[in-house]
Amino acid sequence: MTGTLTRAELDAIIAAALDDGGLDYKRPSEGAFLVTLPGSRKLATMCWLVAGEHSLLVEAFVMRRPDENRERLHDFLLRRNGRMYGVAWSIDAAGDVFLVGRAPLHSVTAAEIDRLLGSVLTYADDTFNTLLEIGFASSIRREWAWRIDRGESVANLAAFARFADPAGQ
Repeated sequence: MTGTLTRAELDAIIAAALDDGGLDYKRPSEGAFLVTLPGSRKLATMCWLVAGEHSLLVEAFVMRRPDENRERLHDFLLRRNGRMYGVAWSIDAAGDVFLVGRAPLHSVTAAEIDRLLGSVLTYADDTFNTLLEIGFASSIRREWAWRIDRGESVANLAAFARFADPAGQ
């Protein structure tokens, strides 16, 4: 038992909320869901929902450890944490960037799952290009130049043209 809900009831609430939202997900075990959140800047954010003994874990990988400007990136993320709902920015031991949160099991409803996943998607998608610009600007510039030299498309780098394209400056 988890409070007033059984593990199976909690599992059913989560699955129904994901189904109602039309979200793609995998369920590797009871109470564990790996949800694919489609975005526009970050094309897909993978988010775990895992029902534990006392809380629902929400965890989404956003990006790997930045190559540069780590302190500036961490400052950028921390300044946002106080204004966020349900999740906060976090880094793991390798320096990879995540959104992580916990909700008490008694608060797990379809509406709350929708709010939490909406928060994850909004925070990951809205900041993704800025995070890449701060943490990977040199790599993006090199990739831009490499593609231009070879006559390849830079269409998927267009969001970074402002600082990556020396001809446009």
